[in-house]
Amino acid sequence: MSLSKKTVSELSGLYQKNECTQKDVLAALSEAVKTKDADARKIHAYLNPASITPRHRKADQKSPLWGVPIAVKDNICVENEEITCASKILKGFISPYNATVVEKLLNAGAVIYGRTNMDEFAFGSSCETSCYGPTRNPRDPERVPGGSSGGSAASVADHTAIAALGSDTGGSIRQPAAFCGVVGIKPTYGRVSRYGLIAFASSLDQIGPITKDVRDSALMLSVIAGYDPKDSTCANVPAPDYTKVLGQSIKGMKIGIPKEYVETLENQDLREQIIDGAKKALERLGATVDIVSLPHTKYAANVYYIVAPSEASSNLARFDGVRFGFREKTSQSLLDMYERSRGEGFGAEAKRRIILGTYSLSSGYYDAYYLKAMKVRTKIKNDFDEAFKKFDVLMTPTAPSTAFKLGEKTTNPLEMYLSDIYTISANLAGVPAISIPGGISKKDGLPMGLQFLGKPFDEETLYKVSYAFEQATDFHKKLGNVK
Repeated sequence: MSLSKKTVSELSGLYQKNECTQKDVLAALSEAVKTKDADARKIHAYLNPASITPRHRKADQKSPLWGVPIAVKDNICVENEEITCASKILKGFISPYNATVVEKLLNAGAVIYGRTNMDEFAFGSSCETSCYGPTRNPRDPERVPGGSSGGSAASVADHTAIAALGSDTGGSIRQPAAFCGVVGIKPTYGRVSRYGLIAFASSLDQIGPITKDVRDSALMLSVIAGYDPKDSTCANVPAPDYTKVLGQSIKGMKIGIPKEYVETLENQDLREQIIDGAKKALERLGATVDIVSLPHTKYAANVYYIVAPSEASSNLARFDGVRFGFREKTSQSLLDMYERSRGEGFGAEAKRRIILGTYSLSSGYYDAYYLKAMKVRTKIKNDFDEAFKKFDVLMTPTAPSTAFKLGEKTTNPLEMYLSDIYTISANLAGVPAISIPGGISKKDGLPMGLQFLGKPFDEETLYKVSYAFEQATDFHKKLGNVK
């Protein structure tokens, strides 16, 4: 087996036994990228495969991440590297510093390896809005990998990355993880520093790992989680070693299935495998599975697409052609330069969200839209608080379908937005959520994601139940065999 197909924990074991070197691993990855990702007609998980320059620093070789190459989404800062958020308006901008998560990985001995493609400014659910062109799904190159962290998920699934970092604002780690058949976690809001993450919606964004299995996810989160004084939204809560709960029994654990998710689920494959199949598997492991109600779920998408574009409109106001990236050269005045730079620099989906957000925040409409949405957001959070009084975790499908075809939803923004219908609530409530392989579609052979949602700052329970399910099933093993 090629070293590029190894997991983080497998590589760590090989290093400890002196059975391979960093040079061997990087060579294997380089060959995998050259073969599978050399141009945009292939998977196109990386922005520029030809210019990947591994970055690392001296660290304790006993660290479980020592020598492990990790790909980074193009909205997370790496010092002295171009960062564009897959948008023309930021082309040419070089990051002057490392994001806190990148610093933590480097200090743990990890190798920062390449920048992955994404939807422009994380606006999308398919990785088709990038100014560099779309990323394709390694399971079926005619289909999308999900978004916005599509490049990160595709690189891990295609074995051109050992693991990767993504960001999740409304499902942007979990949905592509589900579509590509890998593991992705959105930690509790405030669990991981956002310093060095170019903001989409500041009250929703979280950085998290995308990995080949649950153990790797726990290893990575153990390193990147924790308080950071550079980020005012980062919680001063100790981060444990999440690997210590792996293998613990889930006997007696109470798992809730929100009835609102089941009632809207039309895909029969998902219903049979993710709801019924997972329920039986978890009950065999000793857990109790029952129905719970989250009554305000039906408003989640409405709330999200007021709150998120409003915050995006504010955050993206700084990209005006003056300080960062692209500037239109033929403008005759300052105002003309603003208009032309933003008009040419932003893509269609970015413009759509900026306009939606600006309208929601405008005088006369703020109370009717943004303020009302924030009140309903509080009710959504309260639903979770009530549910977690009775249940340890909640269980849902990650997405309402398997990966759809390239171009299938680009002309229908509303249909595209509903791709995240099962993931949005976790961001609005600030709770942690993980997607793991939960089934393989009988209809098209594509992976289906199983999502677990937990109490705030209780990622340990998510890892405990996810690992138990993973070890009791073989979906992740079957999906590991991408050619």
